[in-house]
Amino acid sequence: MIKYSGQTRVLVAVDCIIFGFDGENYKLLLIQRGFAPEKKKWSLMGGFIQPDESLEQAASRILLELTGLKNVYMEQLHTFSDPKRDPVERTIAVTYFALIDIQKYEKQLSKDYHAEWFLLKEMPHLIFDHEQMVEMARNRLRYKAAMHPILFELLPDRFTIPQLQALYEGLYDTTLDKRNFSRKLLSTGLLVKQQEKDKENSKKGAFYYKLDKEKYTDDFQAFLNFIPKPDKLLS
Repeated sequence: MIKYSGQTRVLVAVDCIIFGFDGENYKLLLIQRGFAPEKKKWSLMGGFIQPDESLEQAASRILLELTGLKNVYMEQLHTFSDPKRDPVERTIAVTYFALIDIQKYEKQLSKDYHAEWFLLKEMPHLIFDHEQMVEMARNRLRYKAAMHPILFELLPDRFTIPQLQALYEGLYDTTLDKRNFSRKLLSTGLLVKQQEKDKENSKKGAFYYKLDKEKYTDDFQAFLNFIPKPDKLLS
């Protein structure tokens, strides 16, 4: 096999940033690192790309091996290439991130590597530059959610307006006016009110709604008038 002469070989790793929503709070999926350095310290799901893999294939394999999760849509985020980011060898890390419904994937989660969900606001110290990776992924989600209503993908078939409000408040670290949020949301005409109520969280109960998927596909822009503007998210 012909190789480029006089070139230094560099390792390429893939790190997976998995955010979850449990109906009330955002969480981050972490594992305990299985080898030195920083053995047993909390880490994102990571591993090295193999010669016969694409980056996407490596990300899916690593996530499956370390957590048991599969068929999770992940999106490439950024490449971290600081020469000193890994104290052992020169390693370039390509990051992928995903936002998933915890309840949907909970049964898949493997305990072999002590994968554990942490409240995003209370995540422990992470190895290397992983905290920087998490912050960048969170900012990307904030921006994407303001441009497109991707957060609806996390909701069950029936949901309440308080659940939807918690979804946006948690992502943007803000408190939205309850009446104003509800008024603007219902004015879109894209929600179908159900007869049943969710009475687990209050005595009065909150009506369930369903998303009119046909109207939603045709006019999802109608939802964007109550979401924070993109230029305010990253300031």
